[in-house]
Amino acid sequence: MEQLRRLRSQPFFDDKNRAFWILQSVGWSGYFILRSLSGISNNMGPTFVIPTAIATATGYCLTLLMAVIFRQLINRNPRVTWGGSVFAVLVASAIFSFIEVWAFAAFFRAGEIPTGLQFFGAILLDFTLLLAWSGLYYGINFYILIEKQNDQLLRLETQSSNAHLAMLRYQLNPHFLFNTLNSISTLVLLKHTERANAMLSRLSSFLRYTLANEPTARVPLSQEIETLKLYLEIERMRFEDRLRSSFDIDPRVSRARLPSLLLQPLVENAIKYAVTPQEEGAEIRISAQQVGNNVRIVVSDTGPGLQGGFGLRKPEEEGGSPRQSTGLGLANIRDRLAQAFGEEHSLEIKSNEEGGFCVEIEIPLQFEQAKEAA
Repeated sequence: MEQLRRLRSQPFFDDKNRAFWILQSVGWSGYFILRSLSGISNNMGPTFVIPTAIATATGYCLTLLMAVIFRQLINRNPRVTWGGSVFAVLVASAIFSFIEVWAFAAFFRAGEIPTGLQFFGAILLDFTLLLAWSGLYYGINFYILIEKQNDQLLRLETQSSNAHLAMLRYQLNPHFLFNTLNSISTLVLLKHTERANAMLSRLSSFLRYTLANEPTARVPLSQEIETLKLYLEIERMRFEDRLRSSFDIDPRVSRARLPSLLLQPLVENAIKYAVTPQEEGAEIRISAQQVGNNVRIVVSDTGPGLQGGFGLRKPEEEGGSPRQSTGLGLANIRDRLAQAFGEEHSLEIKSNEEGGFCVEIEIPLQFEQAKEAA
């Protein structure tokens, strides 16, 4: 029963041999039935079925031989393919008409020798029949070939997209590791052993998360938020009370899927451009709300806002300030959103009304992991 269910769900042309034998048998069975009914309706009598069966068996066998020949010709030079195919059809038509005419003569004109005109009339009909069979054979095979090429192209596009997504994800890790290890090194030099050990422990937990998830995978928003909290704990070891954070996550979107570590660069830049340059530090706010069929995620801070950099202004516009970003974080996020959601997303950068910087992301509300193409 299970095997029958699998066969029903399997595309017809996935098994070429099975499809060929089904079409071959159904086609010639139809030919036999229609021709037998035609003869009987024209008062040829029940004996008309016997020469019809002989003609059908002849056509069936000849087309099997033609299929073997066509299989050898189909990948050749077009001239060889079409020339050889036409020649095979002509030879098969001559053999078919010869056997067919003699079979009908033996049953309905005993002792009469078929004339050339009878052969000529039969060969025209048989040539048309075999030519139609050949056209169907090549048409189906070219259709299967095109489908395979399309599947291969789709598979290559999927692999290319996944490779690009993986590259974008892997861009984040070295940058984050450099900053964190630099902080741990500083703590060790200052002989703050306990804080350095605590930071290493949190770092190992964070890295365990990044290794546990495929770079192209989408994770629930709740998991992404927990990772952000872990990341902020690591950074709070450096900034202590200067780094403050708050979360406002709508429970309805906690299971929404998004690319892993999508928000981490935004929080990292907020720390760099809002917390670091201010003596009093800053607060980083992360919120997520449902808006229709979308999820709106906002990462904002209480820092100096757009005037503070974030890779949005050139060095000469700020007097050559060294605190400039390459813009890798935002460019990375834009690319990852485009790869994951196409045009069904938005990313907006703006200043908060009360001051500070804000990045607003809107993506489709999806609860299931998107399936990869086979």
